Amino acid sequence: MLEHFLSPNAVAVVGAARSTSKVGHIVLRNLIDGGFPGPLYPVNPHADEITGLKAFASLRELPGPCDLAVIVLPAQDVLAAVADCGEVGIPAAIIISAGFKESGPAGGALERTVVEEARRGGVRILGPNCLGLIATRSALNASFAGAMPPPGSIAFISQSGALGTAILDYASGEGIGLSHFASLGNRADVSESELMSALADDPSVNVIAAYVESIDDGESFVRQASEITKRVPMIVVKSGRSDAGARAVSSHTGSLAGSDAAYDAAFRKAGVLRAASVQELFDLASGLSRQPMPSGPGIAIVTNAGGPAVMATDACEDTGLSLASLETETITALKERLPAAAALYNPVDVLGDADAERFAFALDVVARDPGVHALLAILTPQAMTEAVRTAEELVRVSRESGKTTLACFMGHDSVREAWSVLRSAGIPQYSFPERAVATLAAMQRHTSTRSAPSGVPVSVDSDQEAIRVILAEHQAAHRLFVTEQHAADIVSAAGVSVPRGTVARD
Repeated sequence: MLEHFLSPNAVAVVGAARSTSKVGHIVLRNLIDGGFPGPLYPVNPHADEITGLKAFASLRELPGPCDLAVIVLPAQDVLAAVADCGEVGIPAAIIISAGFKESGPAGGALERTVVEEARRGGVRILGPNCLGLIATRSALNASFAGAMPPPGSIAFISQSGALGTAILDYASGEGIGLSHFASLGNRADVSESELMSALADDPSVNVIAAYVESIDDGESFVRQASEITKRVPMIVVKSGRSDAGARAVSSHTGSLAGSDAAYDAAFRKAGVLRAASVQELFDLASGLSRQPMPSGPGIAIVTNAGGPAVMATDACEDTGLSLASLETETITALKERLPAAAALYNPVDVLGDADAERFAFALDVVARDPGVHALLAILTPQAMTEAVRTAEELVRVSRESGKTTLACFMGHDSVREAWSVLRSAGIPQYSFPERAVATLAAMQRHTSTRSAPSGVPVSVDSDQEAIRVILAEHQAAHRLFVTEQHAADIVSAAGVSVPRGTVARD
């Protein structure tokens, strides 16, 4: 269990510094400014007080119990601090310090020694070489990031601390709320799989999003992610897709990136949604965290602009989504009030001169159609467009219908105020139709994942001895690969049917 990381009662900062430019000072200041309600213990043998808090020479001198230590020390001093955690009973430590596996063989050896010491003392480790951890529900900012993000229901995990700082800044600027942010660093102990499982159990988390460069224990990840995605959507950006990117991953964190095709297969099997970019990740997360999942496949588009509606229709076709066939009653009702030139079929085009009242009428009628399960409103700012009032009407229709609702109010300055109305009401806003449709497609995929029956492992009879003999022969001959015929023999011995065949020698 990782509750001591996510909801600690008291925090010690080992390596807290008086200098405002030092990471140890920034971490302590972030904990204070974030409003952490429990005791804070700066640990520095050369200071009596830091930022108005009494400082302690070591963890052994703390006046009360502590369940989380944030270690900001030179790499060579981290081992002693972890040993102190074990001796005084601190069960969790975030090691922000760098200079471990990512720095080369010597750093890797030091990292293994630190982990061994932590296990002896019953201490769990997040990191090392990480940005830290933020839990908005616990008012915990145990990181050296710039600021606490607004509270929300998206938990974000990153294997890159530097990318994490940019994401936190982006989320704050876009008004995207986070429940948690965790920088994994080298993952010497706590893995992405374990942290995701802990976050999925948190009632404040609606979506788990992650940036990963590699996954060390693929079997564990698939097993745990398969369980998580039945309850909470998971969205992952996986870098290192190309050979050059894989080499960059190795130099960045000291990890092997692995085959991208294998990751694709693992994500599909586990029901994980893969995003192609960080922007797409947040597009998907906004929809999945703020709106109910579609109760069926039918999507309806209501717009004041034909061109963007065609773009959205094309995107639906590309992503395998289906536009709802509107019922006769719906089309008749639209015909009675909309101009003669309006498009009455899905997409419904209320024309460029539509005011908020006309737009709202169409939204109301379409949302009542039983074949419509998700609604996409597309608006472009024209001379007579009432963007804010239209946004307010879309919010009303969404609440009254209870149906999945996304918005694409295109433009910038003319619709900026309308964006605020939509976002404050929990309706995701996208600048372009394709981004909104991609989110709807992801929501449909997650709905399918949740409703799919769980796979049942199948036992097969296998000839383990035959497999051992084949592999032993290859090892004895110092072969670096298995031939096609021998591979077929191994697969067959494992209980999988293969076509019969033999080697033609002439």
